[in-house]
Amino acid sequence: MTGTLVLAGTPIGDVADAPPRLAAELAAAEVIAAEDTRRLRRLTQALGVHTTGRVVSYFEGNESSRTPELVEALTGGARVLLVTDAGMPSVSDPGYRLVAAAVERGVKVTAVPGPSAVLTALAVSGLPVDRFCFEGFLPRKAGERLGRLREVADERRTLVYFEAPHRLDDTLAAMAEVFGGERRAAVCRELTKTYEEVRRGPLAELAAWAAEGVRGEITVVVEGAPEKGPEEADAAELVRRVRVREEAGERRKEAIAAVAAEAGLPKREVFDAVVAAKTAAKSGGDGGSGGAGEGQPDTRRR
Repeated sequence: MTGTLVLAGTPIGDVADAPPRLAAELAAAEVIAAEDTRRLRRLTQALGVHTTGRVVSYFEGNESSRTPELVEALTGGARVLLVTDAGMPSVSDPGYRLVAAAVERGVKVTAVPGPSAVLTALAVSGLPVDRFCFEGFLPRKAGERLGRLREVADERRTLVYFEAPHRLDDTLAAMAEVFGGERRAAVCRELTKTYEEVRRGPLAELAAWAAEGVRGEITVVVEGAPEKGPEEADAAELVRRVRVREEAGERRKEAIAAVAAEAGLPKREVFDAVVAAKTAAKSGGDGGSGGAGEGQPDTRRR
């Protein structure tokens, strides 16, 4: 008889949020795979739990090599508990490889539901929650980050991201550039912890705030794109989309073709908008290129 893999959600901040079943599973597990064994020790001490199972580390660096060992324990009948530093394992944390391998071998997989930074941030953001997408962490390189954001520029569902505090200002500036500086968002910092903060506002305004430096665990929630038919795509928006693609490395011809396909418009119409904007810029007009999303974020408060 095979064992059971238990994915255990852990508190994202306040240890009092730990579900009662977490303590019971920690005490009963024959093997505990932890992203950080030191954090596991602090958690068990805070919960007053005495563990008797074998504790092994299971983090990004050894996830591939350690998975077979844990699968062997599971197929041998062991109850294996997987915990990460915070939240639910496998959600932007180690765990997916082990779950997939366990399922493939016919091992039962269950979970101890727990706190979630994704759902907590979404709930307190003040943005629509009926439909949403979790996008995890964005790429670190600027070009790749812009490319990933472009993929969801017209996504109407609310978007949820994780981000490191030292990259938050660059990420928000990139979001303002791709989504538009007036797109609403919420930066959720240190959720459920002593210094919890939720900063809400337009992306351009949030980017200016983050430029001063932000600390802590960060979750960003961004409003989805407004519903827009082909006839509503004005010249300024078409020009902005082309420029975003050009700055990410696309040739102008390919960028124009891609934007035209996205907007459901003839390529000639997008080309004419780009030429008109360039002509207006040379003559001193704004050419529809001002505002957030055209180079520098719009930091004016509305």
